Amino acid sequence: MIELRNNGLEFSFPEVHPQARCHIDFQRTLRIPDDNRDYPLPPGLGRFPLQHVDDFKDRVPADWVRHGGVFLPMYQTEALWINFRGSYPCAVKIAAGKINAVTGEAWANPLEGEPQDYVVLPDQPWLDGFAVSRGMIRQFVAMPLGAGYTAEEQLTGTAEHGGVQIIVYPMKAEVYTQLLQRPSAEIQMPEACYSPEPCPPMGLAPGGLMRQEIYEDEYGVEAWDQTAGSRCFVHLLNSLGYLEVTGHRPPQPSPTAADYTRAGLPWFEYFDDERVALEGAVKLAGLDSVAAMSIKTGDGVIADNGPIGAGVVKALGPKGMVREGEF
Repeated sequence: MIELRNNGLEFSFPEVHPQARCHIDFQRTLRIPDDNRDYPLPPGLGRFPLQHVDDFKDRVPADWVRHGGVFLPMYQTEALWINFRGSYPCAVKIAAGKINAVTGEAWANPLEGEPQDYVVLPDQPWLDGFAVSRGMIRQFVAMPLGAGYTAEEQLTGTAEHGGVQIIVYPMKAEVYTQLLQRPSAEIQMPEACYSPEPCPPMGLAPGGLMRQEIYEDEYGVEAWDQTAGSRCFVHLLNSLGYLEVTGHRPPQPSPTAADYTRAGLPWFEYFDDERVALEGAVKLAGLDSVAAMSIKTGDGVIADNGPIGAGVVKALGPKGMVREGEF
């Protein structure tokens, strides 16, 4: 079951276990410079507003009605990150334009363990982009479908789906029970810091490089109850179209990374020494970033893309962990 609550998606599986639930929301954030330097984690600037597709059936594209789900507004070249919360272990598969954000492969419902094509909650607190190498992602950046920028278009040659696709599978109840019986088992989640064409569809393209690890599944693919999955299609709507469709103004554009840094506000680094990071996907590593594609297509240099120093960087880690240090 999926519910829309407080601009977030609540996935719950009471038929599996009373505690089997997780929360996913979409955070507004800074677009980091797309200059092939790597940057720390930018902050969360609040949740994107989510709307039920079914509440606006007569104003959105017919494909959206067929897919169902929810939609949110994004400005062109705006960035987002996906925030995960919950204590019950879940396996979550994320795709953009039906391109898996972890492996670069086409969408498929079942989980794959070799290579792993999903993230594990609560070990994975968030996902900011496409996994291009071990410890490195390219930021999720919104671009209009049909211009050739999105991961979907670069890998398939078509602009068919756009948006974000999610499927969540809870841990099997018997595996969870065994997990709780481990003497040292603590399942905790770190706090998040962090017109004629009124509905121009958007997709996600790879942006700047960011330091972020995607963790290996320590339980194995057989631990997840794949008979109980729930899927949601998250459509991306141009912010001007959002006003026309809903009558609500979209959020103000996010500050630039340079403005944020000049204000002395913090960036973040997340560390979990007990987890193993995945290698990243060769297919995703070969994609052109938004800045590179903009030059290749003759669109020119994208705005507000100059290199910056990240300034104040705060270290984060799993909640409740205390570093022993030296005596």
